[in-house]
Amino acid sequence: MTKFPTVRTPTIDEVLDIADSYGMSLSVDEAESFQGLMAGTIQSYHRIDDLAEPKLPVKYPRSPGHRPTAEENPYNAWYWKSKVKGKARGPLSGKTLVLKDNICLAGVPMMNGASILEGYVPDVDATVVTRILDAGGTILGKATNTYLCFDGGSATPATGMVENPHKKGYSSGGSSAGSAVLVAIGEADMAMGGDQGGSIRIPACWSGIYGHKPTHGLVPYTGVFPIEQTLDHTGPMANNVTDIATLLQVIAGSDGFDPRQIGTKTQNYVKALGKGVREMKIGVVKEGFGHANSEKVVDQKVKVAAEKFKKLGAKVKQISIPMHLYGMDIWNAIAVEGATELMLKGNSMGSNWEGYYTTSLLDAYAHGWRSRPDDLSVTVKLVMLLGQYMHHNYHGHYYAKAQNLSRMLREAYDSALDEVDLLLMPTLPQQATKLPAEDCSHEEYVDAALNMLTNTAPFDASGHPGMSVPCAMNNGLPIGMMLIGKRYDDASVIQAAHAFEQGTNWKKM
Repeated sequence: MTKFPTVRTPTIDEVLDIADSYGMSLSVDEAESFQGLMAGTIQSYHRIDDLAEPKLPVKYPRSPGHRPTAEENPYNAWYWKSKVKGKARGPLSGKTLVLKDNICLAGVPMMNGASILEGYVPDVDATVVTRILDAGGTILGKATNTYLCFDGGSATPATGMVENPHKKGYSSGGSSAGSAVLVAIGEADMAMGGDQGGSIRIPACWSGIYGHKPTHGLVPYTGVFPIEQTLDHTGPMANNVTDIATLLQVIAGSDGFDPRQIGTKTQNYVKALGKGVREMKIGVVKEGFGHANSEKVVDQKVKVAAEKFKKLGAKVKQISIPMHLYGMDIWNAIAVEGATELMLKGNSMGSNWEGYYTTSLLDAYAHGWRSRPDDLSVTVKLVMLLGQYMHHNYHGHYYAKAQNLSRMLREAYDSALDEVDLLLMPTLPQQATKLPAEDCSHEEYVDAALNMLTNTAPFDASGHPGMSVPCAMNNGLPIGMMLIGKRYDDASVIQAAHAFEQGTNWKKM
């Protein structure tokens, strides 16, 4: 049988067009010369096609499952239901989990909140999936998230807005919207979320559960749809701190495939439970309060929660970290330009890193967004337009400067954490906001998606671990307190969160 090459040699006109796009002036004769030279190298691509690429393991049977009906899905929190049982015994035995729908689960559809990915079915299991199943967990399916995860609200999923579990018509927070809601309403014990600007901690805060963003690189991101490698985090969400610690114990540690994992250090997170906070030093960060969009009730309730730590034996004092006020600006430049290059122009995988590339996802996503760019959400379009503008006119200067400044931001937090064990501030400056109308303006849509990141986003840029801990209720909606620890000291965050959980009743605060 004749084999037809999958990579064709460019035409002369294509060579000339490429040269023109780079500002080169080639004659037709020169273009013909380069065409011949390129044809020689393209033979390597033909030989690559003869080789089978390695695949991440798929160890446990599963069925394709089904898309739940509206009756099964009153909060629109499910994307897909498919039960996958892990080992009979293990630390997660008897526990049920849902996955944010940016995590590959082989044989089960994955949409990542985006119409352009509808119909894609992964052929590999993400590392965290294999670790969960090896530990005896049962995965129940995929939870809805916002469009390509670029939204801290819950209004942009292509399958429809996700409702707050405490008050319908209000945002559940995002991008891990469905993960938080399914845990909050008791349909799953635990969930996996993702966090690039707050997307674990935001929905945990507004939905009234615990959500932990691990130290950057602690949990492998292999097989998870990325946004920007220096910001990408995946981590646990649950109704109690014990489940957070147990799940983190299972999923943490290097897998050898993720370039985000450099010098990864794990701890015994389960042993941190029950240690209490006697003599622990907690710094209440002045700059985490009183933002332009801060609600007084949120600031007040979080300060009351901080005082509870004193009664539990901790030493609590106010500290100042002026650099925190620049954290959102630094994050903006990294997120906008980095996401444009990796998530959009790089078709989710990019290049120049050593690790595991999910090629089936790359192909499906590249075809989807490049053939239907008008279907992208308003938030993704904004990032794409601004990111390309900055690259075209400023050539990556501000991205590079922001990355350099992120080291200063990290050092500012590290310096404060030399004096205290943990930092404390509101997770979000406000309580859950109303979901926008479907016919609202672009301005209203973007505001609803990105108006809450002031305290969460800086710690994606700095890489410090942070957990949203529910600490109060007001007008039927939860308020969250964020605890931040030293890099790779996630155990101290868990220790303090557990002490607060055991020593208070946040629903009555």
